[in-house]
Amino acid sequence: MARSVKPLHGARLSTRARSAAAQPTAQNKEEEEEEEDDRVMNTEALHEYINLSLGFWNGSFYQYDALGNVTQCVNTQLSVTSYGEEDLVSLMQTLKIKQPPSKIAKLDTKDSEWEEFKLRETNMFTVDTHQHIGFFPQEKAFSLRHQTAEMLDRVLRVGVLGEDDTDEEFPKNLKVPPRRPSIVCESCLYSMDGNSRMRAFHVLNHRGLIDMIGVFHESREKETTYSSAFDKFEKNEERINALLGRWSGHSVTKRSGFYGTTIAEADIDLKLEIDENGQLIQDINSTSGGGTSVRWNGTAQDGLVTFDGGFQMTLLPGGMYLACPTSVAKSVAETQSFFLEFSWMESPGKRRRLVRTFDVQGVVVSTTYINETKL
Repeated sequence: MARSVKPLHGARLSTRARSAAAQPTAQNKEEEEEEEDDRVMNTEALHEYINLSLGFWNGSFYQYDALGNVTQCVNTQLSVTSYGEEDLVSLMQTLKIKQPPSKIAKLDTKDSEWEEFKLRETNMFTVDTHQHIGFFPQEKAFSLRHQTAEMLDRVLRVGVLGEDDTDEEFPKNLKVPPRRPSIVCESCLYSMDGNSRMRAFHVLNHRGLIDMIGVFHESREKETTYSSAFDKFEKNEERINALLGRWSGHSVTKRSGFYGTTIAEADIDLKLEIDENGQLIQDINSTSGGGTSVRWNGTAQDGLVTFDGGFQMTLLPGGMYLACPTSVAKSVAETQSFFLEFSWMESPGKRRRLVRTFDVQGVVVSTTYINETKL
């Protein structure tokens, strides 16, 4: 798991500002050259992130309840383009949401079934100030924060209610995110060929409780359907059985920010089993920090796994799970950092995880990528 570190505060002066503030000594010149090297690396990372994202993505957004049951499914299309050069490059995204047939209005054309929604641009300024992107280019994975849940709200209102959205009566199983969430975290894992991906969302309300979870299933192919690609481990007992056993892997941890410095790499050995009393036991051994060992005890009910100490996992179809504290407020009250986790088993016996750690003020501290194989 990601270890807690102190968040970074403040911003570095640019090379020009540093040279203006001090006499041109040999030390200052060396610092300027190092900072220029960092700037080039940062620009390269941004371009890699953009290149990975470019294209036209067909998919669906699935909303789940705390037990891992699908409550809503909305068809989506995402067009991703870019403009500009070098450190002035920007990523532009247009999300199309398919509306359901209206009961009170008649749609005139086929095009009117889809509503467009432009997302916030991504550039050198937003990645570190607004989005706090933790990016792993070789592993094809990233995690970022959203300042609001506007996109998810739009997807659900347009995709479920469509023209009938009067804000007066919602379907019984429709859950829209809070207007003022405390945390909205997106974690994205691509398939190894880069042609499909899962984008999972944790939304925490102002009380520090999980408010809703959802996953975009997206593909560069013409069509991605739930039944054909994501029905593995459909039953609850199959979902937990897929996680049981011993897992061996490697983790890489980066500080918050789009191009954060790698602060830790570690080998991880994890074992999850059920004892004779039906209790879950999870043992985690890591080489980080000179070696750490942690044991968690928990129980599984339907698609929800709850561990002692206040941590829960919602098991989803397709070998996925989203995990978070049962109460972030409790962690904050005890001055403890907390983390949100997304795991995807792209193929049986192989899984990848993203773990994003926050401090007690909700500031992103680090992002950890973990690649594991079942022994």
